[in-house]
Formats: sequence, C-alpha cells, structure tokens
Amino acid sequence: MAEHANIAQRAILVGIAPDQAGLAECHVSLDELERLLDTAGGEAFARLVQVRAAYNARTCIGSGKVAELGDLCQKEDIHLAVFDFDLSPSQIRNLEDDLGDVRVIDRSMLILDIFALHATSGEGKLQVELAQLKYTAPRLTGHGTELSRLGGTIGTRGPGETQLESDRRHMKRRIDALEAQLEEMESTRATMRAARDRSGIPKVAIVGYTNAGKSTLLNYLTNAGVLSEDKLFATLDPTTRRLELEDGESLLLTDTVGFIRKLPHHLIKAFRSTLEEAAYADILLVLIDATDPEGEAHLAVTEQLLEELGAGEKPILYVFNKCDCVPELMNALQEREDTVYISARTGYGVDSLLERLLSIVRQEKKRVRLCFPYTEQGRVSAVYHYGTVESISYEENGVVLVAVLDKRGLGQFRAYLDEQDRALTMEDEDADYL
Repeated sequence: MAEHANIAQRAILVGIAPDQAGLAECHVSLDELERLLDTAGGEAFARLVQVRAAYNARTCIGSGKVAELGDLCQKEDIHLAVFDFDLSPSQIRNLEDDLGDVRVIDRSMLILDIFALHATSGEGKLQVELAQLKYTAPRLTGHGTELSRLGGTIGTRGPGETQLESDRRHMKRRIDALEAQLEEMESTRATMRAARDRSGIPKVAIVGYTNAGKSTLLNYLTNAGVLSEDKLFATLDPTTRRLELEDGESLLLTDTVGFIRKLPHHLIKAFRSTLEEAAYADILLVLIDATDPEGEAHLAVTEQLLEELGAGEKPILYVFNKCDCVPELMNALQEREDTVYISARTGYGVDSLLERLLSIVRQEKKRVRLCFPYTEQGRVSAVYHYGTVESISYEENGVVLVAVLDKRGLGQFRAYLDEQDRALTMEDEDADYL
C-alpha cells in the first residue's frame, strides 16, 4: 500500500528528445506517460523536456536540468519524478541523491505498478511479482551503512553479510519459486489449449493497443462481464468466451492484454504465456481506436509485437473501434483492406464484423472426401471434433465420409483424403501449415 501511496500524488514527467525534430514524438510519448500516471492514481503537475543527442551517463538529463528539476520539486512540494525511459540502478541512485526528497521512477516501474493494481487472477499476480522482482533486484541499493550488518563497533565485527546481499539472496529464491509456479500454470494453460484444439472450434484473439476497446467488444458480443474502463491496462488476464455465429458456426473469442509502445522486454517475458494467446489463435482481430490521432502509430506497435510473438502471418481483420465518435474518419479509412468500422459500445457495425469473421472462417475450411480402412474406423469419431460430417457410407474399401474441415482437421486426416483432395491441399499456399 505504501508503494501506491507514493504513486498517488503529483509528479513531474521528464523526457528527452534527440533533436528539435524529435520534440513532437517526445511529447506524444509523454502524453501516454501522463495517461499511465493517471491510471496509477497520480497526477502530472508539469513536464520537463531536454533536447540532447545522447543520454548523460550519470543522470540521463544534464546537470543543469537536474538542478532545474530539483528546484521545481522543492518549490512546488513535489516528491515524485517519472522518467519516460528506463533508468539504470546507478542513474536512479544519482538522481535521488541530487534531488533530495524526491522519488525517481521510470516508465517500466510505473507500468509495473499499474499491473500490480490490475492483476486479479493468481497467474496474473505471480507474473506481476516476477516482473517486479526481476526489475527491482539490480536496482536494490542502500545508502552508507544503514542497511549493513557489518561495522567496526562491538557486536558487528567478524564474518557476516550486508543486508543488501541478504535481500538479493531472498529475491533470487523468490524468483526461482515464482518461475516454478508459473511453469506449472503454463502446463495447465497448455492442457486447456489442447482441449480447445481438439474441439475444432476456430480461436479468435482480440488484440491491439491498450484501451482500444477489446474488453468492451468481448462484453458486447458474449456478455462476458470483463472489466471495461477508460484506463490503460484495465485487462491483464485473458478471458475466453464462445460466440455462436450464423449457420451453426462457433468461435472462441479471447480478450488479451493490451500492447503499448516501449513495452519493457522483461514484461513481455513475464507475460509471455498470456501474450501468446495471440500466437495460438487461428484469426486475429486487431482493434484500433479510431478517435486516437496516434492510431496508425499504435497499429505499427501492435504489428511489431505480433511479429515478435510469432503471430504476424495469421489471418487478420483490422477493426477500427469508436467510429460513432468520429464518423467523418470512416471515409478516409475505408481504402484499407480487411477492415471494418464499429462501435463496441453501441454495436454500430458489429453485424459487418461478424459477417467478415464468418467469411474468414469459411475460407479456412474445405469440403473433402475421407476414406478410413475398416481396420482404422475407430478414427471416424474423431472427424466430428474437427469439422462437420455431411455424409457417411460404408463401402468395399472402408468407411467414406464427406466432411467440411478447417486447416487443422485437414492436417490431422490428410492421410485419409482421396487422391484428388490430397493433391488440392498440396497445392494450397498454406500447405506448409498442414
């Protein structure tokens, strides 16, 4: 609670632009940092921006800016400075030494604090704690001898270890324990994914920049009851719900944690099992906030992270959300392929979204003829889990089925396709998937 109490206060945001041309981008990033601070319960009092080609090795910003920051904090009674980039342990220590009674945190530390506030599931809380410990451990510092059990007075001489060393050993043990717990949870998640695979129901992941409206869309389509707020990272834990489409088609929709620029690498690693919901999906719905002037930049961040997760080649449907707020943007954006325009809040355009989804699902399926030898007819029942069986007959050479299968089903039963269908699947541009 003390951590949150420190965050929930006025703060000064600090950014660096490489040159005058980079000032605009710097302020866009600071806008986002301000929203992060607001989500954490803080308030941005002012911004301090320095134009410099390279970071100062000791404090990132120059000594003059450090003095200016210190004067402003003292004059306005502000005790928190948030830097819009990662700081090294020594830089944090040097800045706090120079600034006096001012706590210094960086962008990653602020995001970790928000994650700690919003994590609700057991796995989410463990992932947050692991990320915090891995980020904090090298930044664990003490001043003078106040944290040491070594000294030169009676009762302190002789062998021993510093409190810092003890703390680091304790953190190392805790990190090992957390990683072991998360491995067990990942095994459970893998079992659940395998069950979904066996169901043969297409999996759709709703991905995109944080606060694009992913949870609102899932709630509108499935009444999932997921927390939906106008805050960054309101959702950390993936939620999957079944959605029934026309003609008896079904989908599994998964809401995922939002992306953000400068997403710290250690966070990607800690939340990889959660983020990989996108990698295991069959179709991606990439949500873009149509009201955000940085929407195209956010899309670029999303696509980059999808590539890093190995999900860049999946079928994608781009969904511009909140179009009810800016209908004039729709005409300008309609040139983009594989795009729909909706309002997840009002339901505007959702019918078109579902039609496009249904079309993609059908494109991914093929009607084929399968022949199972009587010695292997026990496998016939498995076909029903992977698609729709239209007919079944018992012929001289075995059990013959006409079925509609998706790519997974085609791969599973490829050996039982008749020669013509097998040749067609070999020519398919996605044959490597099979």
